[in-house]
Amino acid sequence: MNKEKIALLVDSGTDVPQELIEQYGIYMIPLQIIYKDRIYTDKVDITPEEVYERLPIEIPSTSLPDGETITKIFEQIKADGYEKVLAVTISSGLSGTFNVVRLISEDIEGLETFVLDTKNIGIGSGLQAIEAAKLIEAGATWEEVIATMSKNVQKAKVFFNVATLEYLQKGGRIGLVASILGNALKLNPIISCNEEGIYHTVAKARGRKKSLDKTFELVKSFIGEHKKIVLAVAQGQAVEEAEQFYERLKTHFPQAEKIYFGTISPALVVHTGPGLLGIGIQLLD
Repeated sequence: MNKEKIALLVDSGTDVPQELIEQYGIYMIPLQIIYKDRIYTDKVDITPEEVYERLPIEIPSTSLPDGETITKIFEQIKADGYEKVLAVTISSGLSGTFNVVRLISEDIEGLETFVLDTKNIGIGSGLQAIEAAKLIEAGATWEEVIATMSKNVQKAKVFFNVATLEYLQKGGRIGLVASILGNALKLNPIISCNEEGIYHTVAKARGRKKSLDKTFELVKSFIGEHKKIVLAVAQGQAVEEAEQFYERLKTHFPQAEKIYFGTISPALVVHTGPGLLGIGIQLLD
């Protein structure tokens, strides 16, 4: 039985670590970061550090690449000999990527595409993509891949702490997160995506340390009794806290198959600002 040729395509907002992109040969649609004087391509010609450095001067906006760029990526996948594509995108509740990729894929002849709306963002989406890569590598059929991935959406979660709500507000990504009150009282909200894949506040704590402790409790309760899990820590200018959190996860969840550690993409930095710590969880049982 020949293994089906299934390509995996992600958008750069899924924060799949670069080494895994290379290891599994994952195709990537880079988001764009738009400054007054030029447009940058996420993860290609701009780093998170450069975005941070310029935030005091200019907060850029982000957008999808144009249709032509996305079409070219699909054409490349086809030229590389694939017949099927699983595209994994950040939440349709936070970005237009899902719809655009879906519409463009319908016009590509000779390529069957399934677009997965992860209802998540950052590494919460990325963990879903990594699982898809493993399934494909293990020789799962197209039907199995689609069924498993669709079922996994509710089994993935991301919790993140931001040092300030200013950037979510300015980027219009505040969703259901109440902002004014939080800033006034030094309340650190812990943000996640709801069932619709829209940001909402899961909990609040006063001050950063309490907020991180509370995040840990939320991770613990989401994992519950699950024995098969994968975790990830993603940070934006919060390296020390992220490393401490990583150690804490390692100690507390010896059953975790893997704990990834990485940086969030420049496109996400734009909406969260410095001091971001995100924890991704994927339940596998």
